[in-house]
Amino acid sequence: MRQNAKRKEINRSNRSKLRTSIKKLRTAVAGQDKTVSTELLFPTVSLIDKAVNKGILHKNAAARHKSRLTKHVNNLT
Repeated sequence: MRQNAKRKEINRSNRSKLRTSIKKLRTAVAGQDKTVSTELLFPTVSLIDKAVNKGILHKNAAARHKSRLTKHVNNLT
C-alpha cells in the first residue's frame, strides 16, 4: 500500500507537468506566437515520450498528441 501511494504521487506529479506543458503550448498556438510555440514544442514532446516510458500515457495517445501539436505549430504563419 505504501508503494502504491508513493507511485500514485509520482504519477500524479508527472501527469501534472505533462498537462501543464501541453496547455502552455496550446495557449501559445492560440495566440499565434510562432517563436514561443516552437520553443515549447520540443520539451513538450519530450515530456510526452517520458510519460509513455513511465506508463502514464498510452503510446497511441502520445503519438496522437505529438502529431496534433506539431501540426498546429507548423500551421502557424
